[in-house]
Amino acid sequence: MLTTISYVFFLAVTVTDLLLMLKCDMHMLQLGSYYNSRYCNWIAGSDEYLSVKRLIALVVLIGSFTTMALISPYVVVLLAVILLGQAVSLARKKYKKPLVFTRRVKRLYFTEVALMLVAMAVVYSTKLDVTGLYYASVTGVLFITFSYVFTMAVNWLMQPVERRINQRYVHDAQQRLARMPHMQVIGISGSYGKTSTKHYLYKILSEQYSVLMTPKSYNTLMGVVRTIREMMTPDNEVFICEMGAINLGDVKQICDVVHPRYGIITAVGEQSLGTFKTIDNVQRAQFELADALPPDGLAVVNEDYSMLPFRPVDNVECKRYAVKAGPRVDYHLEDIDYTPQGTTFAVVGPGLRLELATRLVGEFNLSDLLAAVVMALRLNVPHDKIKHAVSSIEQLEHRLCMSRDKRGFTVIDDTHYSNPRSSRMALDVLSGMTGGRRIIVTPGLIELGDKQEYFNVRFGRDIAMASDVAVVVGEYNREAIVKGLQAKGFDKKNVKLVPTLEAAQRYVYSMVKAGDTVLYENDLPDTFK
Repeated sequence: MLTTISYVFFLAVTVTDLLLMLKCDMHMLQLGSYYNSRYCNWIAGSDEYLSVKRLIALVVLIGSFTTMALISPYVVVLLAVILLGQAVSLARKKYKKPLVFTRRVKRLYFTEVALMLVAMAVVYSTKLDVTGLYYASVTGVLFITFSYVFTMAVNWLMQPVERRINQRYVHDAQQRLARMPHMQVIGISGSYGKTSTKHYLYKILSEQYSVLMTPKSYNTLMGVVRTIREMMTPDNEVFICEMGAINLGDVKQICDVVHPRYGIITAVGEQSLGTFKTIDNVQRAQFELADALPPDGLAVVNEDYSMLPFRPVDNVECKRYAVKAGPRVDYHLEDIDYTPQGTTFAVVGPGLRLELATRLVGEFNLSDLLAAVVMALRLNVPHDKIKHAVSSIEQLEHRLCMSRDKRGFTVIDDTHYSNPRSSRMALDVLSGMTGGRRIIVTPGLIELGDKQEYFNVRFGRDIAMASDVAVVVGEYNREAIVKGLQAKGFDKKNVKLVPTLEAAQRYVYSMVKAGDTVLYENDLPDTFK
């Protein structure tokens, strides 16, 4: 009786642990946009195949084949208890961005679970007694130990199914747009600045039109399709479509669905070099938007980035903008003045001088705002409506948001997906805060390919020039940032190395004083250590 109970307990715990492990794997796959290549990068970069939970499962797997496990119910219970501890740990684990049980996740997850449970049932059927229960459990432990391999295999096997399903959704979205010929579609691409520009443009155009924009970071093909199918209404007159890219052809795919008439290209930078490999490929990817525009359309291109001015746009009218005037610049800014209330400035263009005031600060934000103003002018939004909208635009969440703690210190939240240029702007803001100590909390910059170390060393040097205390979070960029700090002679006593953001916050709150300023720069997703 004891033997039967122990084997049933072992099987129940194994199934529970398996379900939780597969959920964890599916979460990381989702964060990698369901690309096996990105999932593999996470496995390699985080040493997932040697993680504590994998090693525990491996120990249980090896222990399952020992002579004692085969004959002693107590050893079986011990192995089950080890797995139970791991299951509890997996169940309690918190993530910055939780798993979203989309239909795709459900299809992948339940397909994988079904295949594994069937395999365990087949093993049990070979010997319908406690021995069969035992070997079914061992099979489950095998699945747990190497679950990431099976997750990638199921994801690969399901690709044809997912493509057919996606194509059906894409076709439906195309039909919906075809029934709205009056719709003006504006695409926004760029290495960074897309989301800010989208929100600013939405605010301005909403003064004149019924506007729909892709919400949050719905900037993939299926995110755009979902926006059209679920949120577009017959009264919409303008659709602002953010277009993300991690591979060549991503922007073109979206353009083939929405057929934009207008396009804004905000930046060509070093983001996603891990997938693009070269900056030239980044440029090609972002300009897929301009290449897709019709002859009667308009491309609005940022001239502030070195890779943008050298890329001609010959197929459509092109207006170029920059913070400062230049020989090829059509629209620029003048008389920029930062005040406690925000910024005043003038947009200057052909026959135009438009005085504006905004609550936004920083050249990076003003550049994105200028792009939105240029496009609004093309769509004939009156100057007074542009002024009203610009004056009421709020800073986007996690993008240089300033707040005052009740203890008297200032917090600058710039944790939204930092990049080399925006991080410099954030440090410029920090360096101007001279009332107390300037403290930065950061895990560094990511997705920079073979330039990862270079940019984080440079980031460390910039930190040394702008701050008094540096709190470096995690391991991913630790060595590079510290190397940059040391190159500028930053006092190592003012460098704190912590494993997690929570540990960083505890440290900061233990030492911060009234008058100090704390900059939180970037926040690594769960796929990075």
